[in-house]
Amino acid sequence: MKKQLICAVDIGTSKVATVVALFDKEEDKVPKIIGFSSSPSLGIKKGLVIDIEKATEAIEKSIEKAEKMAGYKIDKAFVSVGGPHISSLNSHGLVAITNPNQEINESDVVRVIEAAQAVSLSSTRQIIEVVPCDFTVDGQGGIKNPVGMTGVRLEVDTHIITASQTNIKNIQRCLSDLGIEIEGFVFSGLSSAEAVLTDTEKELGVVLVDIGGGKTDLCLYSEGSLLHSSSLPIGGKHVTNDIAVGLRVSLDSAEKIKIYLSKKMNNLSMKKKISEIDLSELKLQEDVENISIKTLLDEIINPRLEEIFKLIYEEIEKSGLIKSIPSGLVLTGGGALTVGIMDVAKKVIGLPVRVGVPEKVGGLVDEILDPSYATTIGLILVGKNKIQKESFELKSFRRIWRDFSTGFSIEKLKNFFKQFIP
Repeated sequence: MKKQLICAVDIGTSKVATVVALFDKEEDKVPKIIGFSSSPSLGIKKGLVIDIEKATEAIEKSIEKAEKMAGYKIDKAFVSVGGPHISSLNSHGLVAITNPNQEINESDVVRVIEAAQAVSLSSTRQIIEVVPCDFTVDGQGGIKNPVGMTGVRLEVDTHIITASQTNIKNIQRCLSDLGIEIEGFVFSGLSSAEAVLTDTEKELGVVLVDIGGGKTDLCLYSEGSLLHSSSLPIGGKHVTNDIAVGLRVSLDSAEKIKIYLSKKMNNLSMKKKISEIDLSELKLQEDVENISIKTLLDEIINPRLEEIFKLIYEEIEKSGLIKSIPSGLVLTGGGALTVGIMDVAKKVIGLPVRVGVPEKVGGLVDEILDPSYATTIGLILVGKNKIQKESFELKSFRRIWRDFSTGFSIEKLKNFFKQFIP
């Protein structure tokens, strides 16, 4: 079987990341990364396109670098969507089983999910994701996969994620100008969850917190299902702004200081604590060489982080599921590397906290198994799941056709075609 190319483009506030992978459903257990790149973002603010020309330029640079590294031309890709324009709701669908033998098949599952999508939406909103939570067959709930079961009535509870139609069209315009077909839009929080969460965490109850440059995406799971998702208009750049104001330096210098401090402090052992940090090797334009770590953390960085996590706590409370997340928070995204973030999160939220690093991929992974690439790796995994699903559906169709052809009858012919009639 020929290996299939999977491409992912994460269009963020601070960077545009592109990852290219190869996957063979017959041979590979995980996608193999063969190319990646990250370019500074332009024309994007808090997940929204504010300048199509600049955004297209930034996306083109990122894609070209990834193409050169992979040695493949990118003509279609999965694309992330996030920001405060994201909203979600839970919906219920119900259909009758039409098969004479009352066996539930894939077409029944498709129909009931479509029924759940029949919700009233503004003309400015677009559904980008419909996630089935639980199925119910003849009153028996908690079913994850009803295919093959027998019943007369099928119900489903779904979580629907919607986005601004204007922003979706703007992103489509940027990529179509580059000759790239969009295989699917995926909420960036959901994509990151695919890359960093474990099945156990989802089953017990957990909140995925993806902290980007200008936004923070949340996905709340309980009993293995996505029950709540949202996006807050605050992120790592707000910490950078505070450092710039507090130390009276430029935004570029403040970003360098934040990254440098995080790397230094994260590499230091708990026994070896220092009171000041030397910035001379950064060669900043401003005359800043030594800074007090206590001043920087207690007076500048931590207050802003506390504000971010108070907003996150309020969002979790709003969902009504604060008691359903014993696994706590999993932080990812570039902002998850900010110095002191875990201590602040534990203090404000009062639950376990860990930093999530993307997994489940192979190949050239040394530089991208990093929280800042969680969304992009997640998009690759979404592509892998799509390939596997299409392969399963093709096998199912071939099996049905084989059974039909070996035992032909008029009644079997009727039943075969009924499976494809809504």
